[in-house]
Amino acid sequence: QVQLVESGGGLVQAGDSLRLSCVASGNSFSSYAMGWFRQAPGKEREFVAALSWSGGSTYYADSVKGRFTISRDNAKNTVYLQMNSLKPEDTAVYYCAARKDFYPHYEAIRLYDYWGQGTAVTVSS
Repeated sequence: QVQLVESGGGLVQAGDSLRLSCVASGNSFSSYAMGWFRQAPGKEREFVAALSWSGGSTYYADSVKGRFTISRDNAKNTVYLQMNSLKPEDTAVYYCAARKDFYPHYEAIRLYDYWGQGTAVTVSS
């Protein structure tokens, strides 16, 4: 079992940066692949970024590539999402998630086993 708690969301202006954190409790955090997803008002949850258990492989949605960076610190049981050059369309509730296997389909919501409660990000124009 893994419990995930996100933090770091807030209200920012377009062009600003935020760093989201997701702290995991439970066993063997370092053996889990991690992902960040988001859900905007009235829209379905979508993939943002994913990271292998070692941190050696990362993937991003096209909409955030070059602006967001996913990373992890296994010693702190924490995964991060650094978000730069934020845009109003990045407004959403952001969720971290964990799964044992990174492949296949690292972007598939249904394949993640554990989810946090989400942290809200609002970007004003």
